[in-house]
Amino acid sequence: MKCCSSTVAASVCKYRIALPQTAGLRPFSRLPAPCSFPVRTMLLRRFRRNSVIASFVFTCSLALVCILFSLKEEHSSLEPEIVEAAKAKREIELETNSIPKVHTAVHTAVHTAVHTAAPREKNNVTWPKPRAHLKLVGISEAFRKAVPQNNAYWNRKQYALFRRLDSAARSGGSWPEAEEADQTPCGLLSSELLHINIPDFDSYPAMYQDFARGMHCRDPPILIDQPYKCPEAGEGGQPFLLFAIKSLPRNFEQRQAVRNTWGREVTFDGGLKVRTVFLLGTSSPTDPDLGQLVRFEAGHFGDVLQWNFVDTFFNLTLKENAFLGWAQRRCPHASFVFKGDDDVFVNPQAMVKYLLSLKPEEASKLYAGQIVSNATPFRDSKSKYYIPNSFYDGSYPSYAGGGGFLFSGSLVRPLYNLSQHIVFFPIDDVYTGMCFQALGITPMGHPGFRTFDIQEQDRNNVCAHKDILLVHKRTPQQVLRLWRYMFSPLLTC
Repeated sequence: MKCCSSTVAASVCKYRIALPQTAGLRPFSRLPAPCSFPVRTMLLRRFRRNSVIASFVFTCSLALVCILFSLKEEHSSLEPEIVEAAKAKREIELETNSIPKVHTAVHTAVHTAVHTAAPREKNNVTWPKPRAHLKLVGISEAFRKAVPQNNAYWNRKQYALFRRLDSAARSGGSWPEAEEADQTPCGLLSSELLHINIPDFDSYPAMYQDFARGMHCRDPPILIDQPYKCPEAGEGGQPFLLFAIKSLPRNFEQRQAVRNTWGREVTFDGGLKVRTVFLLGTSSPTDPDLGQLVRFEAGHFGDVLQWNFVDTFFNLTLKENAFLGWAQRRCPHASFVFKGDDDVFVNPQAMVKYLLSLKPEEASKLYAGQIVSNATPFRDSKSKYYIPNSFYDGSYPSYAGGGGFLFSGSLVRPLYNLSQHIVFFPIDDVYTGMCFQALGITPMGHPGFRTFDIQEQDRNNVCAHKDILLVHKRTPQQVLRLWRYMFSPLLTC
């Protein structure tokens, strides 16, 4: 009796079986329909439901197995690439002392240069020390003698570096542990330390105080890189001339004028390639945040480099050091480097002609521009170039005006290594002159560099600019006008 396998159906079946056959009813075996129909329907529904569930579970299990298998295969195929990428990243970090992003806020705090007179306390978060850059270098006797040994803060710090360098040389070329431990990690120097070493520190302008608190910090994290600006060694097409233009995040109009005129990336006769990069920090916290616009510009033009420090006048020395670090890593085979401001006018044809005219010994040790000699610090606290007596006491070395100068690409790496042993100075072109003097390179003057402009009556005369390599300064509109008229076939000079 199949129908009685169900509990509900069983009660019906039992009831019918209990009925006497003499009541005129048919035997139970002949009445399957009332009992078997509901049961069959119920069993069929259960069977179908269980089949659907089983099918769904089987399909999901099979899909999961396939996904796991494919992920395993993909991971196995990518594992060598992941390992290589990790190795490459580690090598870059060792070579350039890259700072992990977790420390980004430290350097921003160190170089914020928010010009308030309120004292700041030491930041407890520190930057890693640039161990990979501590290489023994030879500092010229001319530079050592040019730095007076006195009680000024900068002079004392520089002589401390001289002693460390000499101690390392005596120990056979390694840094003594005691000297290494004496290195100051990158963080805001305490007010107590600065007041002990600089008795009149409170009299310094606010921007100067900010510089003194962070002058030991180097190698800021890079925010926007251009790793493929210069081809790798052996690929050919190395730049003959690299334009490195100092700019501010808000100076898009100046950068665009340079791109449309003398800063174009072109190739001169003989395959002499010219490449351009713009050097930027970040906007001040009191200015609008232009980060998204700068990132878009960098992606569109492929010529913007940006580091994580606030772009101020006293941070130009930091920008100089950051560029040298980038150039020795990303563009070490450029023949020559031009470093200048974004408000200058340059005649690239005349500049390339001049570089080709150099003798080999001149080309290998070039540091050329409009040379400033016998200069001394400004002691007027209202001057942009003010240097307190208690900070630096001495004269300046001969140096090329910071509006624009040329130097040999082969000097990039030696300059970068040596700059690690020269204390940062607030005036960037003076600091650059110090580094070249320490390297034993004498600046070469050229009448075509006019970083302090030409005579006023000639400033609108296009012919007066024909033989000039550089003139400072010009507005974007003046740069466009000069470029258009100078190379016009209608011009007669």
